[in-house]
Formats: sequence, structure tokens, C-alpha cells
Amino acid sequence: MLYRSALSVVAQLSVVAQLSVVAQLSVVAQLSVVGLLAMCFSSFVMADRPNVIVIMSDDQGGGDYGFLGNEVIRTPQLDQMRTQSTLLSHFYVSPVCAPTRASLMTGRYNYRTRCIDTYVGRAMMDPQEVTVAECLRDAGYRTGIYGKWHLGDNYPLRPMDQGFEESLIHRGGGIGQPSDPIGAEGKYTDPTLFLNGVETPMKGYCTDLYFDHAMKFIGQAVKEKQSFFTYLATNAPHGPFHDVPEDLYQEYLKVDFKPILINKRLNPQRLKAESDKLARIAAMITNIDQNVGRLLNHLEQLGVKDNTIVMYLNDNGPNSMRYVGNMRGMKTHVDDGGVRSPLVFHWPKQVPAGGELKPLCAHIDLMPTILDACQVPLPEGIKIDGRSFLPLLAERKTTWPTRQVVLQAHRGNEPQAFHNFALHEGRWKLVHPSGFGKERFTGAAKLELYDLGTDPQQRHDLASQRPEVFQRLKGAYQAWFDDVSSSRPDNYAPPRIVIGTDHEPVSVLTRQDWRHQSGRPWGADSNGFWLLESPAPATYDVEVIFHTEPKQGRAQITAGETQLEMQIDAGKKRGQSVRMKLPAGKFKLQVDVQFDNKVQGPHQVILTKVNG
Repeated sequence: MLYRSALSVVAQLSVVAQLSVVAQLSVVAQLSVVGLLAMCFSSFVMADRPNVIVIMSDDQGGGDYGFLGNEVIRTPQLDQMRTQSTLLSHFYVSPVCAPTRASLMTGRYNYRTRCIDTYVGRAMMDPQEVTVAECLRDAGYRTGIYGKWHLGDNYPLRPMDQGFEESLIHRGGGIGQPSDPIGAEGKYTDPTLFLNGVETPMKGYCTDLYFDHAMKFIGQAVKEKQSFFTYLATNAPHGPFHDVPEDLYQEYLKVDFKPILINKRLNPQRLKAESDKLARIAAMITNIDQNVGRLLNHLEQLGVKDNTIVMYLNDNGPNSMRYVGNMRGMKTHVDDGGVRSPLVFHWPKQVPAGGELKPLCAHIDLMPTILDACQVPLPEGIKIDGRSFLPLLAERKTTWPTRQVVLQAHRGNEPQAFHNFALHEGRWKLVHPSGFGKERFTGAAKLELYDLGTDPQQRHDLASQRPEVFQRLKGAYQAWFDDVSSSRPDNYAPPRIVIGTDHEPVSVLTRQDWRHQSGRPWGADSNGFWLLESPAPATYDVEVIFHTEPKQGRAQITAGETQLEMQIDAGKKRGQSVRMKLPAGKFKLQVDVQFDNKVQGPHQVILTKVNG
């Protein structure tokens, strides 16, 4: 009781601190005796709250764990962690990266957040969303992110704008994409990362660097007796696969991967190529596993392991057709192999070791569970879709009311009802596996119904045999889609990048966040534009950057109603810029580059505000 009262007072004091001196005195005078006593114990309460670490790998897949029966890919540290933890074995995520991350951060379905795809401006989360990092930061936690954010690369969308006090990240959806810093493309080893927004060359392998910096952050927080929230989101084992831990790769080259291949009838040449790819993926996974062991040892040495929550999950299904236990599917699929992840929940002080929980849980539940464990209330007026599963972990016999969880993702600017979705309710799964790659499906939706309790591999469609269940779940899905699609006015409009502020005086615009217009989205022949917003008109140096050495040409820059032309010199990838006044308010920035009567877009554009 005193613990909750103290937290209430701490929350009140954070409000008091924002008021005038007279207002502060008025509010303090109204605090209860219990509240004042609780303030005396506030430092004790802060120290007693659990620390929280969320580790999420990228494209690992729900079967890439020794403790789930994978006999090829080695995960000894995670296997040991599982024996010391409780496993949520029916935990669901989205079929692709950014939607899972938006739901994890907000406790809300990603369709409520404007984050609906993985690139071309649709992996940007609305900055008005309230994140778990913001809630914990405001409650006195130190907050840090290390690795993959994938919810926006510019102000006000970056993790440092969304509650993280320290951030070491790459841009975009992964290293090796058009959002890479110029001159450091595709470097997993010795990458150029962004440390608190600053482009920073580093030495070492990317996963090792994330864990190194996270452990340093944790050590500093412990030294200063502060609770911490650490989000470790590796970009491994996401492709490209050219740069992996060499020692582990050489070990895995000697391994027979046929036991975990779904297609076992590959010709020798194809088998060799697939085995090489899997050796690279396995090397990245085992490297993550080694770092998890380092992290847990670090917590023990610091004396905080007992009261630190450590959660491990993957963000979607595996990035190849490989072992997923008794399921089917892979990344982008809405079959269980594409949307189910183990969640290992480690909290020695409160959660028994070795248990398994089977109730339906999902990524939308992480935020409310974390806040529940830390006894941090949701801000007033915030609507979330998830529910805390902490009572399941702590009490084991707590009833878990029947619920429905919907997972949907596909390409495009606006979701289509019934396209590439799955609705889960207990043992029932209603699914339309229409494919991730296109914005729309054509023809009638062929919905399928499965009883996962008896048919986890989804082999027997029961839609015609159980019409009452089929129709009920179909109606429930339509109600869900209508609800998430009306979360805010113009619900699926993409967020805008804000330029010209002290938060980000230099804005690097990349193809990750442009609105694709023509050609292949990231191809050399493609073109697009950026949706921007500026608080006031200002003058900028506009640098136009190319991925390869350009020919002689011309570029037309359009910013709202303003246009300007510049010459493009042959052979210069960088250093070609022009000074231009950009308008206030919302506008579209487009750069049309003409080479030999063909028009394309630039690789990147850098806007540097000119002072004075």
C-alpha cells in the first residue's frame, strides 16, 4: 500500500515541478499525510522497483531455439535462461518488423499508430503516440535503446524524441538499406551508427556493440542507484548476410542443415547456397545468444539480476523457410510460423523458474505488463489494446478471460479489410493468407478456419464444418478493422518529418521515409518525395546525394510552390548543393534529377538550416 502511495506522490510531484511557485505550494498543501510519509521513502521505492530489459531479435523465427527443439542452431545461453524463467508459449507478433515494434512500444495495434508497412514512409509512427519509454522515463527510470528502432529516422519520430534518453541505433529497417550513412553502407562490422542522433563510426560487430553500450548504460544507472529500462533490438539475423561473425560462420559451414530445411528436395547447387545462407543466419543467432549470456553475467556482477525483468522474443517469423516447430509459415506469413514467437520472461525475484503459460498473449501486452510490474500508471486518456499478463506469471491460477488478437500486415498506403490477416481466439484461428507483397487482393476473400488445439500445422480448414464459429469470428474481425481504422481523423495518413528546429538542425532525408512515386521503391530508376513540415520559413543548403557516380544532368527541386534548378556535375556522388528558401507549414519536397532524358530521384537529400 505504501509502495503504491509513494508512486502516486512521485507522479504528483512531477506535475508540481511544472507549476509556478505559488501553485506548487497550493498543491503540496493538499498532499495527504500518507503521501508525505511516502515521499520520505521515495528513494527506497525507486530502488525497489524492478529494472526492465527487453531483447528482441530481428527475423530470428519461432523455431530457432534449442529449447524449442532446434538441434542445429546453438542457443545454450537462451536455453539456460529458459530453465530459469517462465515461457509464454502462445505469444504472437506481427508478420513483419515495424508493425511489431509499434505495437510493442505503445500497447496498441499498429494500425492505430500510422505505422502500417516497413518502408517508403509507412514505417513512421505518429509522434503523438505515447510509448512505454516515455511512461517509464516520466516515472524516474533511465531509458536506453540499442539497435533497431524502425519507426522513423527524423525529428520528431526518433527514439530520442519518443522517450529514450540514450540511443545507439541504425537508421531504417536494417543495415544495408538506402538509409545507411554515405560511405558506411552495409557494414555490420565497424558500422557507422547514430549515438544520440550523432553519426558515429564504431569498431566491432554491430550486435556486440549494442550489448556493450547497453551494459555500460546499465552499469551507470546502477552506480547512480536509478532504475532502468533497456531495449535491445538487434538487427541480426536480418539480411544482408555478407557480414557475420567469422568464427561462428566457419563452424556452421561444417553443419548439416537438412534437418531444419522445409524443402528437403533441393538440387546440390541450391542446397549448397541455402546451407551457406543458413550458416550465416545461425552464426548471427549464436552471436546474439553469447551476448545474452554476457548481459546476464553483467547483471549478476552488478547485484541486480534478481530484481531485473529480462524478456526475450523475436519480431516475426524466420527469414527463410526453415524449422518452426509444429507450425507452418515464415516471415510475412500470417500462418502461425510467421506470427508466433516464444516470450521468455525472467524475473527471479517474482516469477518461478521453469514454468510454461499457454494463454493467448501478444506484442500489444508488453507495455501494460511492464508498467504493471513497475507500478507505473498509464497516462490519463490513453487507450491501449493490450492487457497485462503479470497476474498470470505471479499467480499462475488467475483466470485469463477469452480474448481475440488480430494480426495483419501487407504492403501499401492503406490497409484493405480481410487482406493477409489472422484472428486468434483461444484455439480458433480465422485467417486469410492472401500474401504480404501487394496492397490489395482481388476477387473474393477465401477465409480459412483452424482449430490450433488439434491442428497446429493448419492442415484442415473447418470453415464449412463450423459455420457458427466462422461467421462469429468473421464479424469480430470486421468490427476490429472498422475500429482500428477510425482511431484518429485521416487515420492512415503518413506522419511528417519536421525540419528547421533545434532538435534536428540537419535533416537527412532517405528513401526509407520518402513517399515512393515511380520505379522500384529503392531502385536506381525510382522517384519519390518527402512530406515535411516547418515551423517557419527558412533558408537551407540542400545537398543532393547519389548512390553511384552520376552523369552530367540537372535537378529540379520543388518545395511546395517554390522551385529551383541546379546543375549536376558528372562523377560527384556528394558535395552538390544549392541554397534555397523553404516554406513554413506542411509541404512536399521533391527532387527530379534528369539524366539523358530520364528522370529519377536522388539517393538522399541533406537539409542544413542556414542561421542568420
